[in-house]
Amino acid sequence: MIDWDNVRYFLAVARGGSVRAAAGHLGVNHATVLRRIAQLEERLGAQMFEKLPSGYRLTAAGEEVVELANQMEASSHQLETRVFGRDQSVRGLLRVTLAPPLATHLLMPDFADFARLHPDIEMDILSSGELANLTNREADIAIRVVYDRKTLPLNLHGLKGPEVFGAVYMSRDRLAAWRAGERDPIRWIVISIHGVPDWAGEGEVRTSGVPFRTTDAEAQLAAVRQGLGITTLPCFVGDADPMLVRVPGTELHLYGTLWLLTQGETRKTKRVRLFTEFVSRRFAAYAPLLAGLSVTRD
Repeated sequence: MIDWDNVRYFLAVARGGSVRAAAGHLGVNHATVLRRIAQLEERLGAQMFEKLPSGYRLTAAGEEVVELANQMEASSHQLETRVFGRDQSVRGLLRVTLAPPLATHLLMPDFADFARLHPDIEMDILSSGELANLTNREADIAIRVVYDRKTLPLNLHGLKGPEVFGAVYMSRDRLAAWRAGERDPIRWIVISIHGVPDWAGEGEVRTSGVPFRTTDAEAQLAAVRQGLGITTLPCFVGDADPMLVRVPGTELHLYGTLWLLTQGETRKTKRVRLFTEFVSRRFAAYAPLLAGLSVTRD
């Protein structure tokens, strides 16, 4: 009988193109991956990969095996979700994936309230910029801002929430100094991989000098608080920060719509249903903040 774990390692190498990539994805060391592949090859009596300078390439036998392995994986996930879906317990693990700003600046008080209401549910908050795969059971629930509904996978069940808007911000003190005549350089503060959005007109305050780049949203927020310049932020972050103010003359921009997403049988479990119902009610209360309507203009 073929060991399913060996097949998982085989698929990880086939998809990642290298043993190193597979080891990183699976959270194991290099030697473990090689051992698992060797066990599968011995069991099947065929070589699965050809080792090249650029990485690992499937052999003809490997190409045949990968199709069957994908089917095995799909069946495994289907089995897990069906069994999980029949679990009506209000105890156990609940994994929620969402972007870090949503967790840090909006929903953590709600997660804490839910945890207090249901102390036997083990909360696992996956706060990351990476999109967890619900079909592969990497998470049970995803909270995402989606610009185009058509981009949502058809196999996911979605509860639609409020629209999310962004604006252009600077520190309140720096705006006051600018209005008082200070003309020190004002920089654009940007997250390196994004740059300055096309929609972010500079308004009355003009930037000069080189941009200031950060690699994450928390560093971006810290930089604008320090008065380095102006930046774009979701309204639920910028409007809630007493140190910040919108740049005069700039407009709001629609980021997308907030969605609560679940998959297949998973959404039928009691703890998933309790969580989605709880958070969707909180979403409604946040609608003005998310839309940028709960701030007094300076």
